[in-house]
Amino acid sequence: MYYSPLDQFIVKPLLMISESLTVSITNFTLYLMLVVTLIIITYGLVRSGTLVSTRWGIAVISLYDTILNLVIGQIGRRAGYYYPLVYTVFNVILLANLVSMVPYSFAATGQLVPVIGLSLALWIGNVVLGLYLHGLGFFALFVPGGTPLPLVPVLVLIECLSYCSRAISLGLRLGANILSGHLLMLILGGLIIGLMSSSIFGFILGVVPIAGVVAITILEFGIAIIQAYVFSILLSGYIKDSVDLH
Repeated sequence: MYYSPLDQFIVKPLLMISESLTVSITNFTLYLMLVVTLIIITYGLVRSGTLVSTRWGIAVISLYDTILNLVIGQIGRRAGYYYPLVYTVFNVILLANLVSMVPYSFAATGQLVPVIGLSLALWIGNVVLGLYLHGLGFFALFVPGGTPLPLVPVLVLIECLSYCSRAISLGLRLGANILSGHLLMLILGGLIIGLMSSSIFGFILGVVPIAGVVAITILEFGIAIIQAYVFSILLSGYIKDSVDLH
């Protein structure tokens, strides 16, 4: 069965108790459980020493060190408090992006509703963190230093709108990039199948766009990694704003 990136949720009956009561699971939840399971297995093998001396173990340790340096560079001396959150989010998004590249799989991070929901939850967490650390002084974040008094109301409104837009933009950026890439591959793949099945001449001409699809697929693997990294950078920057108010 082909899964389209536009399929928001497809409910699959897991256990039928009665005609009126069904225990079901969506494909989004199923693939999210798969991603979490892969993370647990991978880091369980690393902690046990099974993968330490292998290339996979070195790759996992390199990712750990890369994200640690990222969080330290963004947040500074308090990075240790927030590193587990950023690292967990990075791993979930990275593996979800890579799993979505497997043929006949499902693009979990391409579904805008759950991804924007994650973005909104992280944004609310940043607001709560800022209020917890600074109280009402948190709202000083919306007043740039050295602002003339007559311009304060206008700049506060602009800064407030900019800050609130983070609740959507963080997830929208990720979802739009993954969704557009999968749609492009889906459209080109359909055109190639139609061209190559039309005639012998079309079959020969279809070899050329196949090379383009292969190149786009390789590019999508790079985008899958970059988008997880960008999401982590932005999340770390937003945490820094809540912690240091600048």
